[in-house]
Amino acid sequence: MTKDDIIKAAFKVWGRDLYRTTSLTEIARELGVSKPALYRHFRDKDALLDAMNSAFFDDCAGFIKEGYEKAIKAKNKRKSYLVWLRTLAGYYAQNRDAFIFSLTRVFSSRDRLSLHKEFLDRNIDFGHFTLSEEIPAPYPSKMQLGMATSIFCLAEFHKREYEKGGAAAKSGSAAKSGSRAEKINNSLLIEVEKFVTGGLCLNKKKVSSLKYNDLEQRAASGFSAGYEDTETNNLLKAVAEAVAEAGPWNASMEMVARRSGLSKSGLYAHFKNKQDMLTRLFIAEFTTIVKFAKAQIETSTVSEEQLYLAIISIVNYLRSRPEILVALDWIKTGRLDLGKDVPAYLGRVIGTIKIEAIRNFDRKMLVRIAQWILFMIVNTLALWRRDENPHGGSSLTKNRVKKCKDISWASNAAEIPNESFRILFRFIALGLEGL
Repeated sequence: MTKDDIIKAAFKVWGRDLYRTTSLTEIARELGVSKPALYRHFRDKDALLDAMNSAFFDDCAGFIKEGYEKAIKAKNKRKSYLVWLRTLAGYYAQNRDAFIFSLTRVFSSRDRLSLHKEFLDRNIDFGHFTLSEEIPAPYPSKMQLGMATSIFCLAEFHKREYEKGGAAAKSGSAAKSGSRAEKINNSLLIEVEKFVTGGLCLNKKKVSSLKYNDLEQRAASGFSAGYEDTETNNLLKAVAEAVAEAGPWNASMEMVARRSGLSKSGLYAHFKNKQDMLTRLFIAEFTTIVKFAKAQIETSTVSEEQLYLAIISIVNYLRSRPEILVALDWIKTGRLDLGKDVPAYLGRVIGTIKIEAIRNFDRKMLVRIAQWILFMIVNTLALWRRDENPHGGSSLTKNRVKKCKDISWASNAAEIPNESFRILFRFIALGLEGL
């Protein structure tokens, strides 16, 4: 057994059940060895994770090198950008385990400079695909918006494939069959490009003429983030705070009991178990989010206004509830399994949204669009840094690498200027055409 054998097994175990974390015990079991045998090669789990991180960047850079060179030779920046997105999406579509690992260990990072540097060290420069000539670039950038959309579509793709079952779907191996490759090329990658280039294909002239200040004032005046002082709401707030502090896997009933003032046994009068507790939290929050969006949508009959009002009302709510923003950051890429009942419930709730421009979509597609919009909002809130400049542009430099491992970013999200969400809205409405 070599170090490479252990790393390969770790990727396989990591991606098998779409879990966020794995253990050395599971890896040892996969290899058919004892856990102490692993320590001959890695002193602890962190050392293994570091090795997996390097292996990921090496493998990814090697796979995308040809597409990267093709992209930088493209005739214009837009073409170069799309070739690049398609190249990355192709890699992640064919390498599920790498995708799951990167969701939790790479793209979850708020240290975008380190991510860029890892690829630079392997002669891959993301800077070639910048579509803006502005320095600093507006936040969110076109690259961030395109990458986030790709990640959303890829997460959906892998989750659907996993739920279909079968050895190929659950083995975690790269897609090799002709039919599967054809599905990737003709369905997934086309879907990614369609979302990125055209968004929801709303009316460009109407989007350009929106009076954003008026709409933002309207949304703010109709917003109330206050909780009713009920036992259930106070309990759910305690659950959200525990998740924000420790994450959904480590948040315990004891932590919730301590925050709520109840005994652990007293919590069981309200929740069957930890899974039920988390499910109730997210159902309640999604219901509240949809309620705020619907209330604003109903104040206008113009599709473009409705969409922006929905987006900015959700933003206002999440700005006011940093603990909920942290919780949603855990599930925005499907990293937390909430059980089969939650998607069905959310489908019914989201299906009641009536934005004129998308009213002809069936409920299934409407749910996907709503999930994409929420994903993009959370992504924009989560990746902003407090040291971005006041106008939303990034001021990162190669000499300043700062790792953000705490959750203070969620409170800082309240400082993101509305201009950032106008950019996000234009992308969702029109894709690159809106930017």
